[in-house]
Amino acid sequence: MDKLDRDLGRDMTNLSTLPQFATWYRKDQTSLWSYLTLALLFGMRLASEHTAMLAYIGLGAYALLGRGNAVRALAFSWLFTLINPGLAPEANGVGRYAVLFGAAASAFLHGAVLTVNLKVQRFTALTMLLGLFLVGHSLLFSPIVDVSVLKAVSWAVAIVTLISCWTGMSPQERDETTRHLFWGLVLLMLASLPLIISPIGYLRNNWSFQGVLNQPQVFGTTMALLGSWATARILADRNPSWLMIGLPLVCVVLVSATAARTAGLALVGAIALSVVLAPLLSGKPVKHLFAGLSSTRVWIVIFGALIVGCALAPFLAEKMNAFVTKNGGEGSLLDSYTESRSVLVKPMLENIAENPFVGIGFGIGSDYTNMVVERDAILGLPTGAATEKGVTFIAVIEEIGLFGAALVFFWFVNMVLVCARGGLVPLTICFTILLFNLGEATFFSPGGMGMLLLIMATWAYSQGSAEKRHA
Repeated sequence: MDKLDRDLGRDMTNLSTLPQFATWYRKDQTSLWSYLTLALLFGMRLASEHTAMLAYIGLGAYALLGRGNAVRALAFSWLFTLINPGLAPEANGVGRYAVLFGAAASAFLHGAVLTVNLKVQRFTALTMLLGLFLVGHSLLFSPIVDVSVLKAVSWAVAIVTLISCWTGMSPQERDETTRHLFWGLVLLMLASLPLIISPIGYLRNNWSFQGVLNQPQVFGTTMALLGSWATARILADRNPSWLMIGLPLVCVVLVSATAARTAGLALVGAIALSVVLAPLLSGKPVKHLFAGLSSTRVWIVIFGALIVGCALAPFLAEKMNAFVTKNGGEGSLLDSYTESRSVLVKPMLENIAENPFVGIGFGIGSDYTNMVVERDAILGLPTGAATEKGVTFIAVIEEIGLFGAALVFFWFVNMVLVCARGGLVPLTICFTILLFNLGEATFFSPGGMGMLLLIMATWAYSQGSAEKRHA
């Protein structure tokens, strides 16, 4: 896959190689009609509120056609849900359930849920057990049962479906779907760039950049994921293309423009953690993990960045301080983090003290009496029940108690260890997601930003799982 992407990067930076690009395109297994179908559904999402619902239903049908289609459908569902309201009308949130259950049906129909000998894979079984626990806990202890149950079922169905789809693909299909996901995020980045000079790009609060997505935090997290993914691939690829090398710089600039400090921390922190821990956790030799350090291009960029950094040190320090504090004030990153998250963490800690073993209910706000639940006018299903919580790992203890949190912690440890087997790139993606959830509790929210995190987390898991099977 890296070689194919590298060749594509060279083709896109050299117009004289268009014949080679055409050859690459013809070799892509996804037929032209599939691209046209997704383009048509995207156009329907942009057109009107009524066609938006049809677009979701169309994605659900598209998901039934294969495992790769199911993953692509869920990725487009994420985009449809979180698209900038200045570019598309509001859509009924029920539509995303059609995509989710279409993808789940696809995973089952195409045999990805079970292995050939009809035994559930170990991590899939652990994930199912966690999902059943969340549903059971919701039925017994949640003050708003239907909200908790629907959130638990949605998360369990989404992540089991994604694990099943990614691990059930052939290596060729998994590489193809991965390539679509990576370059799809690049296209999202490129589509956002023109909005830097448009009010639509700052629609949320008029000063922080949100690109083609509905919030600066969402766009910042997406660019952080893309930036960490590209950086890890540069370090792991023996001969990365110039296009790939330039991606992290653009992502850093865009994350800075969003003022999404959590995303910036996740981007930088995940790369640092992966560089330190990958040799310890993966069992792979350093030479293999960091093959990119043998590339002349990489060293040219590193020395160039050091020279520019030294020359512009005062300017960069000022910009960094403004990014960390959001107002150019005093204080460290830890001070800023504590100040911004204390208002969210304090009520969570109070709820933990009152309900340490049972919790307050899965997906329930810290002050559930003032929790706003949006419901579908026809079916009465909860379509929105936002809960703003600053730290996923504290939120888990608050919502499902200490025993439930221990199960979640065990699940995360298993996921990290398997991701590490896949090498530097999957581990970096895993750490990016975990670090982001230190500031924004989204991992268990597949109805929003959490869907992309789940897609990426399960992809990282599948890379490590494939390495284990081939060992």
